[in-house]
Amino acid sequence: MADHSYDFHFVNEVVLPGDIVAEKVKTKQIVVKKIKLKLGPGLRMDKDNIIAYKCGVLREKDSTMFWIDNDQKRYIPVKNDKVVGIVTNRGGESYQVDIGSSMASALPFLAFEGATKKNKPQLKIGDLVYGRLSVANKDMEAELVCTDTNGKANGMGPLKDGFLFTHSLGLTRKLLNPDGAVLKVLGKVFSFESTVGLNGRTWVNSNSSDHTILIVNAIEQSEYMTLSQIKQNVHRLAEGMRE
Repeated sequence: MADHSYDFHFVNEVVLPGDIVAEKVKTKQIVVKKIKLKLGPGLRMDKDNIIAYKCGVLREKDSTMFWIDNDQKRYIPVKNDKVVGIVTNRGGESYQVDIGSSMASALPFLAFEGATKKNKPQLKIGDLVYGRLSVANKDMEAELVCTDTNGKANGMGPLKDGFLFTHSLGLTRKLLNPDGAVLKVLGKVFSFESTVGLNGRTWVNSNSSDHTILIVNAIEQSEYMTLSQIKQNVHRLAEGMRE
């Protein structure tokens, strides 16, 4: 997070690792309102500059959040990202959770809303959990918690039943976009729950396995579709199930 004025270049253009995408405004003749910037994946601060460390397209939202949009295969943990993980081990004071990155993440036993030593969720190997990365940097093991910054669950925690599938990080961003169409269109046709992790994993739970399979197929097929194509595809799949 930064509290300075920066002059950004290359928004919606391709940038390469090492490119300077923004510089701190120093000239007094330029009057720029100070705003809080949030740097997402692919960007880092370096003295008075903001530099790209990934190849991709520089994106921005409301002129306050900037990130590099690319389709990397492996997820790289970023602090405060919400991810879907799989419990792989248990030991000491935490669970080991696979979040799709090069190393597992630690999930402390007490990292749940209202958890105490006597009253805490009992997870088993293979269980799914939705949480937030409270620690994520290249020099330390990532740490996962199932609470927001106020200590509230806010929808995070163990995921029961349902179906988990993986997809590209590009589709993840499309699903999480407020203007994203596929989940809205599916919600008008089927009753279901879904949790999308920034690590390229989505959990879906519906009234029947047939509906779940259809929903997963519709989501996977929507990545490169337009809104009209998504609507047509969802209704085609729904009609095929009724036949």
